[in-house]
Amino acid sequence: MIDTTLTRGARWFNALAGEPSSAAPVWSGDATLGGETAHFITVVPDPANRFPRATSNVVGLEQGWQLARAVRQAMEADKGAGTRRPIVAIVDVKSQAYGYREEMLGIHLACAAAVDAYASARDAGHPVIALIVGPAMSGAFLAHGYQANRIVALDAPGTMVHAMGKEAAARVTRRTVEELDELGETIVPMSYSMASFAKLGLLDQLIEGIDADAPDAAQIERVRTVLVEQIRSAREGDRTLARRLESTAARQNRAASIEVRRRLAEQWDAV
Repeated sequence: MIDTTLTRGARWFNALAGEPSSAAPVWSGDATLGGETAHFITVVPDPANRFPRATSNVVGLEQGWQLARAVRQAMEADKGAGTRRPIVAIVDVKSQAYGYREEMLGIHLACAAAVDAYASARDAGHPVIALIVGPAMSGAFLAHGYQANRIVALDAPGTMVHAMGKEAAARVTRRTVEELDELGETIVPMSYSMASFAKLGLLDQLIEGIDADAPDAAQIERVRTVLVEQIRSAREGDRTLARRLESTAARQNRAASIEVRRRLAEQWDAV
């Protein structure tokens, strides 16, 4: 029975990997997935965290460094092995931990360390899969999940990928939340729905029909199956993130971004 008092990230970690081998704020641990050992990682609330802004499921100083350590430990365990274990980042992060102390002590370095670890694992041959089960917001998602070979998400209320929360975006753009929702229907990057995010070519699979808060055994097994399929796809593909600009959805909805990249590369190579 899944403890419904936990955050989604914690619940799905328990459902897919069992009990963690590390304490909050970053849970990690090995579990069997598709007949092989996979390393699961998620960020969970830490009410006793010494940084007041980092007590919920956010990425702050300690979270960034601990994410990096969890990934590097998996890499070290497979050093010299022919087949590298998959790394599954279970994503449920509301934001990076903003605060004066965090900025002074180098939250940018902590988050960069996590990004570098995930990218290094991908380059070393670990299939890195991000499973979005809740919010995947701003710099927190960049540090935990965005460097994955493959990104999959539950199509459920509360799952979203964006630079900032809807209420904050409404204030910044001087619109109401309702007006922001209307914009999202015609301007894909403004939308907060996972279906719209998928149209940008950044999402490899949207998993429908899953109760994100209290999945039953059959739903958990469906998610496992998706993870196994994406691990296989990652191993068969290259280790770069180029596919995010090559899909039909990306070519249609990110045509301007793709053209800007092409012109920048052209000018850079000409120097």
